[in-house]
Amino acid sequence: MSISIFDLFSIGIGPSSSHTMGPMRAAAAFVNEIEALVDVHTLIVELYGSLALTGKGHGTDKAIILGLEGYQPETIDPAIALPHFEKVCDTNLLALKNEKVITFDPIKHLLFFTESTLQTHTNGMRFFAFNGDNRLLLEKTYFSIGGGFIVDEDNPTQKSDLPKSLYFFESARDLLNHCKNKQCRISDIMMANEALHSNEKTVKQKIHTIVDVMEASIERGFISPGTLPGGLNVTRRAPALYKKLTDQNNTDQMMWLNLFALAVNEENANGGRIVTAPTNGAAGIIPAVLSYYKKFYNDVTDEKIEEFMLTAGAIAILYKKGASISGAEVGCQGEVGVASSMAAGALVAALGGTLSQVENAAEIAMEHHLGMTCDPIGGLVQIPCIERNAMGAVKAVNAAQLALVGDGTHLVSLDQVIATMKQTGLDMMSQYKETSQAGLAVNVVAC
Repeated sequence: MSISIFDLFSIGIGPSSSHTMGPMRAAAAFVNEIEALVDVHTLIVELYGSLALTGKGHGTDKAIILGLEGYQPETIDPAIALPHFEKVCDTNLLALKNEKVITFDPIKHLLFFTESTLQTHTNGMRFFAFNGDNRLLLEKTYFSIGGGFIVDEDNPTQKSDLPKSLYFFESARDLLNHCKNKQCRISDIMMANEALHSNEKTVKQKIHTIVDVMEASIERGFISPGTLPGGLNVTRRAPALYKKLTDQNNTDQMMWLNLFALAVNEENANGGRIVTAPTNGAAGIIPAVLSYYKKFYNDVTDEKIEEFMLTAGAIAILYKKGASISGAEVGCQGEVGVASSMAAGALVAALGGTLSQVENAAEIAMEHHLGMTCDPIGGLVQIPCIERNAMGAVKAVNAAQLALVGDGTHLVSLDQVIATMKQTGLDMMSQYKETSQAGLAVNVVAC
């Protein structure tokens, strides 16, 4: 499958790419499948595994209903999401793709099977359509595999509509060999691949659109006080921290880095507009490190920003192909760890580091996230997820600085740390992988 950086940097809404964006896309895909059927009377949706266990805290029920009404995470206005969901709950009426109205009672027709997991992936969904005589018209199974990606069980190896890459790579070794053979940088390889899908000018425009959305999420986070939804009564900290730093004209780089990450992930937890990078749960790290670079370095240009994003995208593709970016599959090392690795390598590239230094930075950042569990309290993306983005951003910058003071020589390769992350995820007990059945989720009881 050909993967574009714009698959990994996709515009959507919070709080989760795997539990909100993926299910919304799956529901919309199912409605498209039944569009030609004339006698659809009832739908039933079944959620399994991590989706069932943490779905309510991650907004999966809301996402499913919005997807059935035809909404997509890229285009939906976050402001209408909750009112539309509440209307369906109140009326038990649902308009398929905002047209045909059917009876849909979320209590009876949206079922959470917390004791069962489908074989292919823990984020499993089954959709059923019935006619007026309760005869099954269509059944489909989808899996949300991380970062908003979905897979149809009937066609798990779906061909990408994108042309093959000009420079195909499955590993960091492949990618770096392309760079050495062409005597170019990672961003040049990625631009050549992306330009096959459109053209270089369009690729650059799309990158800056993504960056604009990231920056907008930071700015909204600066000015949006209050308490986050979900019942934990978590107060948004970014507005107060932003006011303190600006009032004092404080140039503490670490605190600004923390602020940027907190602002994005508080927006995400509030269901706001964000960019997966590569997931919602880790959406604050790339914007935070990029904003840190723009604020504290003088040589920032559009070309440098493009190099940052293209390099980050290349590293994300390596993890997507070689391991996983799903917290429900490999724990938080697959989300915050991957994002930190992406940001570290991207920052070194933007600062003019060598290929070896870029690889070294990406490897260092992941090496020190290995084994990180995904144990959200109350099934929400608030504790510890928001702070983990701040910590991941700090680790990314530190990894970049460590790599830049060296000559690029390193014992552990990026491919080796990706393989280690994958194996660690496989060995991790399932209750530590986005189920809220272990770790902080059980030792700190949600009220």
